[in-house]
Amino acid sequence: MNTNREPSPGDLRTRLADLLRGGDAARPAAELLREFPYAHAGIVLDGLPYSAWSLAEHLRISQNDIVEFSRGPDHESPAWPDEYWPGSTRPQNEAAWNGTIEAFEAGLEAMVKLVLDEERDLLTPFPWGDGQNLLREAVMLAEHNSYHSGQLVVIGRQLGVWS
Repeated sequence: MNTNREPSPGDLRTRLADLLRGGDAARPAAELLREFPYAHAGIVLDGLPYSAWSLAEHLRISQNDIVEFSRGPDHESPAWPDEYWPGSTRPQNEAAWNGTIEAFEAGLEAMVKLVLDEERDLLTPFPWGDGQNLLREAVMLAEHNSYHSGQLVVIGRQLGVWS
């Protein structure tokens, strides 16, 4: 029996949803953020310009931009790079930290919902933008989240959060 077949669109959508949620090669960003202690969120290590809070907010802001852009033409992206990063390296309080994590998780599930919506074509360029399509946006989001998750892990290891 030949198991080397092209995936059906449903398979691709499911695979993309899995990739967005964390894939197979890395721990999911949402899981890492949930495990990262608030008490360490604002610490900036020597040689780095950002803290775990900076990364969490950057992930949330960037993800929101990608999701809203993918939803329709009325979205205006933040100004690059300043509006993609928080103004402070420390969360205002624990509620702000938890709120960012919750918003990140909600945004991630919003993108998963877009990808799983069979009414949305993954490959057709959006009528807005410069030729982007839902597949490109989903893969870019997964790459972006994975990249910054790695940075969060390094910070966490340096601070003794993870071994």
